[in-house]
Amino acid sequence: MPPRPPTPPLRLEARGLSKRYNVPVLTDFDFTLEAGEVHALVGSNGAGKSTFARILCGLTPASSGALQLDGESYTPISKAHATAAGVVMVLQELNLIPTLSVAENLGFEHLPSRWGFIDRPRLRAQARAALALVGLDHLDPDQPAGGLGVGQQQLVEIAAALSRECRVLILDEPSAALTATETEELFVRIRALQAKGVAILYVSHRMDEIRRIADRVTVLRDGRHIATHSAPDFAVDELIREMAGHAQVIRPTARVSRRTQEVALAVRNLTAPPRVRGVSLEVCAGEIVGIAGLVGAGRTELLRAIYGADPVTGGTIELHGSLAVLPDPCAAVAAGIGMVPEDRKADGLLLPQSILANTTLASHDRLSHRGWMDAEAARRTTLETTATLALKCDRLEQPVAELSGGNQQKTVIARWLLRDAAVLLLDEPTRGVDAAAKDSIHRLMADLAERGKALLMVSSELPELMANCDRILVMSTGRIVGEFTPADWSEERITAAAFAGHMNPST
Repeated sequence: MPPRPPTPPLRLEARGLSKRYNVPVLTDFDFTLEAGEVHALVGSNGAGKSTFARILCGLTPASSGALQLDGESYTPISKAHATAAGVVMVLQELNLIPTLSVAENLGFEHLPSRWGFIDRPRLRAQARAALALVGLDHLDPDQPAGGLGVGQQQLVEIAAALSRECRVLILDEPSAALTATETEELFVRIRALQAKGVAILYVSHRMDEIRRIADRVTVLRDGRHIATHSAPDFAVDELIREMAGHAQVIRPTARVSRRTQEVALAVRNLTAPPRVRGVSLEVCAGEIVGIAGLVGAGRTELLRAIYGADPVTGGTIELHGSLAVLPDPCAAVAAGIGMVPEDRKADGLLLPQSILANTTLASHDRLSHRGWMDAEAARRTTLETTATLALKCDRLEQPVAELSGGNQQKTVIARWLLRDAAVLLLDEPTRGVDAAAKDSIHRLMADLAERGKALLMVSSELPELMANCDRILVMSTGRIVGEFTPADWSEERITAAAFAGHMNPST
């Protein structure tokens, strides 16, 4: 018998790794990564993939468990600490500083100097060498990074990682904004790093890429290790079942649909680069329509485009049968659209301001007379609205920053109740709230639909969508790829549809 090839040395090992916030997001997770290996990590939204990656690169401390790097204890306390140890990560979210040049971004952590000043010629030379690693030899290293396209910005981030001496490279959805040609160039670089013994953790939803690039695949679900497969042996259908769990049909029982025949919101072939590509949908008065999909599918961007927060380059929006021109959120509010954004603290609230100020923010025109706010009317209507939501606070003058997450979310929703918006766009409306607040928000949504409002809801929790929606639309790579009703939906079918757009490299 021919001798067996030697087992590659173990580069990284996680044992019993756990992370808990209000709820556990990673539980007793075991994982190994060999030198020269590409190990893919897959799972549905909220499975714990990004949490694990952030622990490895020092952005988040583990609650318990242990890590070893090349056989030695490894406890990163910061991103800089992890990088110094040879663990480098490229985040899915772009982290370039747009006002700095490409070269300055590439050399930001270690700017070459001469006599106390930045050595510009050396900085440019280093930048050109890094850019060549990802096929961007033609790029001017002195141009501002903010002027690059999203795909080029992603490649610059990858170039920065590839140019460092590293033992472990973590790539979180690296090809999400890349063309097929750029992805091929990335794969060439990954293979070269493998040959040098670099271990690569590859987080991706794209099954075609995983099949081509990965040596092993690990499935996470609800923060737990489900299975690890050798890449040639895994079947896509099997992975999807493992990610979704048992196929369970959930039908809404808390309310009876009040959907009418009146189309309150109609989107026709809407395009908002780079994430929204020719989306069409309808939401009737009295209906709750959910949008499911993977991270990066374009769900948030779709809602922002409808709301006028992101520029639209094609398609139309109709409200109650009439064409609506919504160049900005002010026009959307005036037309009867309200939005609860994904990040309430950054995009939905004025945290230092009072509950009263935040709740009445969108209704100044209705609560003022000849340019003067009717303070009594504002206070009375705010009290009525917050009472409807059971919003817990000391007083209406209390700063929103002092409220719990659930009551902050209720403040954002109260704004649109006070405005009496006919169409509500809800982006992860129960993220970061406790169980009681979550139930309260669900009941409110059902009540609003019963009153004839049209609700378009994004959620990464499939059980939440299935328990509250009349229909579920599935987005993948910027398009609607599926529609489900209670009669035919299941977590497995919806998850399979979400991955559908990632099966073809050309999408």
